[in-house]
Amino acid sequence: MSVALITGSAGLIGSEAVRFFAGLGMDVVGLDNDMRRYFFGEEASTRWNRSRLERQVGNYHHEDADIRDAAALDGIFGRYGRDISLVIHTAAQPSHDWAAREPFVDFSVNATGTLNVLEAARRHCPDAPFIFTSTNKVYGDTPNALPLQELDTRWEIDPAHRYAPGIAEDMSIDQSKHSLFGASKVAADVLVQEYGRYFGMRTACFRGGCLTGPNHSGTQLHGFLAYLMKCVMTGTPYTVFGYKGKQVRDNIHSADLIAAFYEFYQRPRSAEVYNIGGGRESNCSMLEAIAECEAIAGRPLDYSYAEDNRSGDHIWYVSDLAKFRSHYPAWGITYDVPRILREMYEVNQERWAPA
Repeated sequence: MSVALITGSAGLIGSEAVRFFAGLGMDVVGLDNDMRRYFFGEEASTRWNRSRLERQVGNYHHEDADIRDAAALDGIFGRYGRDISLVIHTAAQPSHDWAAREPFVDFSVNATGTLNVLEAARRHCPDAPFIFTSTNKVYGDTPNALPLQELDTRWEIDPAHRYAPGIAEDMSIDQSKHSLFGASKVAADVLVQEYGRYFGMRTACFRGGCLTGPNHSGTQLHGFLAYLMKCVMTGTPYTVFGYKGKQVRDNIHSADLIAAFYEFYQRPRSAEVYNIGGGRESNCSMLEAIAECEAIAGRPLDYSYAEDNRSGDHIWYVSDLAKFRSHYPAWGITYDVPRILREMYEVNQERWAPA
């Protein structure tokens, strides 16, 4: 029996991983206690996705477990032991703004929770590749010091700069404003690297840009494209925060991210760090995303503009995918932003019916 153990299994990336690795014939054990509902309210609950997985994926077993509970994790990992051939850790508190409200909860989930998962894996399945969904927020607001130019619909980097293809892994994570969320993810990121270097485990931190897809339970504080399309489709008012709406993000579809995880699973390495996102193939500004959503849905977005940007928010962030591609040249981006948004619209016709 080959087992994939996935934390945050009812979330966007977790559920995509469940379906993919179950489709390979692996038994999948998913850990998720719907903390997203606690963070962001009923609209962000992942219960619907958990129920769908349990109905549709025959080789999926759900554990209603909290990653902050080290004893519970030890029991689950101990039950499967060395049958666990892959660990994918996606469970997290994902919002800048929310972290400032409850710093202890944020840190206990993101940092201590990651330590608990790592330690359970080290004790019970140390040879299993360990994949961690980190974040580009580990770089803090350092990207805002890049030489940026204001264009009609977006900010863009000076084309002569070495980061013109995207931001690479050599950007410093030090001496910058991270937000408390960014700080807790830095702690987790470094722990995952250290378990690779110190204990010889095969670990990887995927420092994601905007992770997106049709199964995202988007909400105002997290889930940029999903929440934006939801607001267009339902007529919900939307607020653009700062930077004239020209802030740029790269967006990677959950299927493309899981395909990258699969490449690492097949040929794992130790203590690796990869910037991962849509890169130059899939990115947009807020204004560009609004226009695309309106065109797809055939209706305008009711939005307002707030001059103050979110603290520590990036003005421009595009990932350089060169390092990952050099290690895994068979992988590539298959979804650009228009395709992502069209799929979101088509899949969620019933769930996001117009008000």
